[in-house]
Amino acid sequence: MSLMRASSRMPHLKLTPVLFTVTIFLSASLLFFVQPLFTKIVLPLVGGAPAVWTTAMLFFQTVLIAGYLYAHLSTKYLPIAAQVGLHMALWVAALFFLPLSVEAGWRLEPNIPVAQQTLALFAVGVGLPFAVLSANAPLIQSWYARSDGPSADDPYFLYGASNLGSLIALLAFPLAAEPFFGATQIGSSWAVGFVLLGIFLAFSGFAARREKTTSQNTDAITKPLLSSYLWWLFLAFIPSSLMLAVTTKISTDLGSFPLVWVLPLSLFLLTFVLSFTNNFWMSDATLNWLFIISLGVIAIIAAGADKVSTAIYVSSLLLFGFFFVALRIHRALYEARPAKENLTAFYLTMSIGGALGGLFNSILAPVLFVQLDELAVTTLLGAALLLSYARWPNIRNLAYGLLACAAVVSPFLFSATFGGLLTYVLFATILLGALFLFRKQAAMTFLVLSTVLVFGRLLSVEENVFQDRSFFGLHLVVDRDELRKYQNGTTIHGAQLLSDFEQDSRPTPIAYYHPDAPMAQIMTSEFGKAAENIGIVGLGIGSLACYATPGQSWQFYEIDAMVDQIARDPRYFTFMSKCAPLAPTHIGDARLVLEAQSDIRYDILLIDAYSSDAVPVHLITNEAIELYRSRLTDDGVLVLHISNRYYDLSLPLARSANDLGLVSHIQRYKGEPQSADNSASRVVIMANADSDLVDLYTTGPWQPLVSDGKRLWTDDYANLLSILAR
Repeated sequence: MSLMRASSRMPHLKLTPVLFTVTIFLSASLLFFVQPLFTKIVLPLVGGAPAVWTTAMLFFQTVLIAGYLYAHLSTKYLPIAAQVGLHMALWVAALFFLPLSVEAGWRLEPNIPVAQQTLALFAVGVGLPFAVLSANAPLIQSWYARSDGPSADDPYFLYGASNLGSLIALLAFPLAAEPFFGATQIGSSWAVGFVLLGIFLAFSGFAARREKTTSQNTDAITKPLLSSYLWWLFLAFIPSSLMLAVTTKISTDLGSFPLVWVLPLSLFLLTFVLSFTNNFWMSDATLNWLFIISLGVIAIIAAGADKVSTAIYVSSLLLFGFFFVALRIHRALYEARPAKENLTAFYLTMSIGGALGGLFNSILAPVLFVQLDELAVTTLLGAALLLSYARWPNIRNLAYGLLACAAVVSPFLFSATFGGLLTYVLFATILLGALFLFRKQAAMTFLVLSTVLVFGRLLSVEENVFQDRSFFGLHLVVDRDELRKYQNGTTIHGAQLLSDFEQDSRPTPIAYYHPDAPMAQIMTSEFGKAAENIGIVGLGIGSLACYATPGQSWQFYEIDAMVDQIARDPRYFTFMSKCAPLAPTHIGDARLVLEAQSDIRYDILLIDAYSSDAVPVHLITNEAIELYRSRLTDDGVLVLHISNRYYDLSLPLARSANDLGLVSHIQRYKGEPQSADNSASRVVIMANADSDLVDLYTTGPWQPLVSDGKRLWTDDYANLLSILAR
C-alpha cells in the first residue's frame, strides 16, 4: 500500500514545479508588459518629455518595493491559507481596473506639477494590478518553499523563470505587439492574461497548502545580520545603476532608435536568468577573469576613449562589459542568498537596492555631475567588489601596483606627443596588460582600476565653451572647424560661424537652416515675408529667428529650459539676441502647450522637434497633426522638419495628410555633402488647399507627398519599426 501511495504521488511531484514555473513566468511577463503599455496609453495626455518615462519608472519601482514589502509581511505574519486568501482577494479587486484605461475627459491641470499628476494617473489607472503582480515573484517562491515539490528547500531557481518571462515580455512588446496592434487591443489581451494568471495563482496557492509535514525548529532559523542586508543592497545597486548609465551613454551617442534602451535591460534580465541557478554554466575562475576584463573595458571608455572610436563600436564594448559585470555581481547575489525562511526579506532588500540605483542615476546624477560620470562612479563601485576577497598586499606587491598605476596614466601625460588615437591605444594596452599581470591579486587589480577611473577621467577632460546637464540630457557647446556647435553626444543640434561673433550684423543661419535649404526657402518667400504670426516648435540655438522680418510676431516652443538659456546667451550664440530678443519661448511639451492656447492662430507653424534621432511619437500622430491644423489660419501652412538618420517620417505624415484632407509636399534637399554649414534636410509642408502652397512651389523642388495607404498613426497606434529608413 505504501508503495502504491508513493507511486501515486510521483505525477504530482513532477507537475508541482511546472505549475509554479508557469505561474511566475506568466506573472513576470504581465509585469513587464504593462509598464510600456500603460505609459503608452497616458503619453498623449501628459506629454512626451523624458520626464514622463522617468516618472513612470519611479512609480513602477516604488510600487515594486511596496509589493515586495507586502509579500514579506504576508509570509511572515499570516498562515499560508490566509496568505492565499488575501492575495486572491486583491487579484479580484484588481479585476475592476480592467481593461486598463484613463478616465474619460481627464485633462492636465496647469497649476499642479506634471509629475504629481502623472503619478496620480498611474496610481488610479494601474496601481492595484501592478501591485498584485509586483508581489508575485517573492510570494510564489515562498509558496513553493512550503509545497511538497522537489527542491522546495531552495526555490530560488524560480527567480530565473521570472526573469526569463520579463525578458520575453520586454522584447515582445516592441517587436510583436506594438507593430501590429493598438494600445486598446494590447490592453484587452493583457486583461485576458491577468484573468488567466488568477487561475494559476489559485492552483499554486492550493499546492502550497499541502505543506510538508516536517518538524521544524523555528528557533534554529538564523536571522540575517545587518551586514547581510547591506551586502544584498550593495550588490543589487551596482547592476541597476550601471544598466542605466550604459543606457544613457548609448542613447546619447547613437540616439533613441528602436530597441536601444531594451538592449541593456535585456542583458540585465538575462544575467539573472543565467546566474540564479545551482547549475552555473561557467567556472568561477573564468567568470572572475571576464569580470576584471569587463571592468577594464568600461574604465577605458569612461576615461574618454569613445572620442577616438565609432559610437557603434563603443556601444558594443559597453554592452559586453556590462553583461559580464552584471553576471558576476548577480552570481555573487545568488551565492549570498539566505535560507528560504528569509527569502522575501532578501527580495525586498534587492528591490530597494535596484530602486536606489534608479534614484542615483535619474535624480542625483544630473545634479551632481555635468558629464555622464555616473558610469565611472558605478564601475568603481563594481571594482570594489574585488576587495571582498582581497588580501592586503605586501610592500613589494604594493610597489609594483603603484608602478603599474603610473604606467597606465602615463599616455595621458604625453598625449601631445602620441596623438589622440595612439594615446588611447597605449592606454588600453598598458591597462589590460596590468590587469592580466595582477589577475590573481584582487587588491592590486582594484588599485589599478580605481586609478584609471579617477585620474584617467580627470586627465581626459576637455575645455569646452559650455558644458552642463539638465533633466533632459547633456548640453555641450564646442568650437571646432571654425564653427561653434551645440551638441548632445554625437548629435549636433545647431551651429554658428565663429566669424559671426566678430561682426555686428545679423548672423547667417547654417546647417539645416542654410539660406538655400527648404526651411529658409519658406521663410524668405513672398508668403513667408507676408506672414504675420509664426510659431516654431523646437528652439535649438534659434537659427530660424534670423529670418524674421519687421512687423512679424514669432513665438517659440521648447521643452528644456536650459536650451532656451543657451540660445539666448550671446556668449554662446547670437541668433536670438540679435534677431528676435523679444520673441517669447513657451517652456513645456509643445503639444500640451498648444492644446491650452485655444485662441492662437499662426500663418506658419513649423515643427522642428523630431529632427536628428529621437522621435517624440505623440508629436507626429494623426491627433497631433489635427491639433497643429487647428492652430493655423485658414490659409496657413504647416511645416515639418523631418531630417533623421534612422526613420522615414514622411510615411506616417502622408497618411495623416490623406486622412485629414490636407495637401502635402516634400523636399529632399541634398545640401553640400562636404560642407558642414549646408546640411542635407527633408521638409514637409501641408495646407488646407493647393492654392495655399502655390507661392512655395517655385522656391525649390517640392514633390507631392503620396500616402502608401497603410495603417494610420494615432495616439493608440504607432509603429516605429515600420518606418526605419532602408
